[in-house]
Amino acid sequence: MASIRITQTQARWLRVIVHMLAAVWLCWVYYHAIATTRYSDPVEEVLHFTGTGAINLLLLSLTISPLIRRFRLSPLFALRRPLGLWALAYGLTHVVSFILFELQLDWQQLLDALISRPYIIVGFIALLLLSAMGVTSTRGWQRRLGPRWQRLHNSVYVAAPLVLLHYLWSLKTIGLEPLLYCCALLLLMLLRRQQWQRWWRRAMP
Repeated sequence: MASIRITQTQARWLRVIVHMLAAVWLCWVYYHAIATTRYSDPVEEVLHFTGTGAINLLLLSLTISPLIRRFRLSPLFALRRPLGLWALAYGLTHVVSFILFELQLDWQQLLDALISRPYIIVGFIALLLLSAMGVTSTRGWQRRLGPRWQRLHNSVYVAAPLVLLHYLWSLKTIGLEPLLYCCALLLLMLLRRQQWQRWWRRAMP
């Protein structure tokens, strides 16, 4: 197998590309949802795009460590944070879009939705975990939290399955796309089994 080499400069350019693609794609969907008639159901389109976008970005962020270990591509480490932060950004826009466009800021309707659709609560829990990781993703927080920082960020092993559970639970039928997501997450958990098993042993009293 031919060796793969990525320089620090190439990794920085990849990071720029990640930021540009994630931002432009999100703006493009919102533009067509608000300003054009491209979508027959703009709200549903936005909710689906931001939800699946968050899943895709989160799964991509989880592939970085296995790629680094398998191909010794340590410069790719620079992509893990932007992918994770954009997964959080897409998750936040998903929730905000749901409250603004679907519920139209009707808080009683939100309470009713939480009761009648428990998968929303699962999504909120996952979003809180991702938010905690996003807020503390800087080197300053890493220094302040010390060993607790890694334990906190290992909660991605809880957040990722919850995100996928939220998605699957919200569907009326299970098609090919959600099955592919399940297979991808299962594969990534198997590739990272040493990390999450170590975290699980430390998390359990």
